[in-house]
Amino acid sequence: MSIDVSPYTPLFARLERVLDYAERLLEAQCAQSDDSALDEAIAFCWVRREGAGAFRPVRHPDLVHLDDLLGIDRQREVIVRNTRQFLRGVPANHLLLWGERGSGKSSIVKALLHAFADAGLRLVQVHRQDLRDLPEIIDRVWDRPEKYLLFCDDLSFEDDDVEYKELKALLEGGIHARPHNVLVYATSNRRHLMPERMADRQGVSDNNDEVHPNEAREEKLSLADRFGIRLGFYAVNQATYLQIVHHLAAQRGLPVDAATLEREALRWTLAYSARSGRSARQFIDDLEGRLALE
Repeated sequence: MSIDVSPYTPLFARLERVLDYAERLLEAQCAQSDDSALDEAIAFCWVRREGAGAFRPVRHPDLVHLDDLLGIDRQREVIVRNTRQFLRGVPANHLLLWGERGSGKSSIVKALLHAFADAGLRLVQVHRQDLRDLPEIIDRVWDRPEKYLLFCDDLSFEDDDVEYKELKALLEGGIHARPHNVLVYATSNRRHLMPERMADRQGVSDNNDEVHPNEAREEKLSLADRFGIRLGFYAVNQATYLQIVHHLAAQRGLPVDAATLEREALRWTLAYSARSGRSARQFIDDLEGRLALE
């Protein structure tokens, strides 16, 4: 036996609208009450809680010293200068830091927080899947006195990702006014954030429906172009790697002679990883642990 529910269709539609409205009100209340968290810390993660976005304070941020970042002097000079401009309230650019793994891209962004938190700098880490919330994040910090770096770490997109459109709109090209107290600092292993294939360079599309494949390629590359400053980070040479090792060993007061330290450090790169600031720190962590056990 079937029941004719057509007379109730208008009622169902009204109930659905009421529920949608109630959900939006609830999310707005959650957002309003959550903004007090911005007074509790200098670093935050943007998270989703029960359908609403929230700033989660980072109680114990990983604060890096700028002086500990060796081998990237040119990049550091540009990044620090741009950040000073931002804090001064004069024009500054969004940054894309791309290049080798472990070369200091993420560390230098965290070091900025250590150097400039007292000047009002704040860091908000936004994951790729939450980039759709960028308009909401900006609205929530718009009237605050602090300066916010939206930190997108290890950022990259695939062909079928749509989150990058929100990022493009924020960087340049949306209908919203450019926020005075928000910049995006992103790191990536990819220079253009999007995958590049040989077919793209040859003007051939994998999609048979794509009439103008070159335009599709330009669409992919245009995202990186919207970052005003794009800096490459590269693997360090052996001399710089050993300089970092000596710096970290002296900082921790490790009782190892220079010749032994260098020999063990080079052996570490052969066994575990390439030369980089990250591998130098990992080696020193291992060495300090071994010495403590002895």
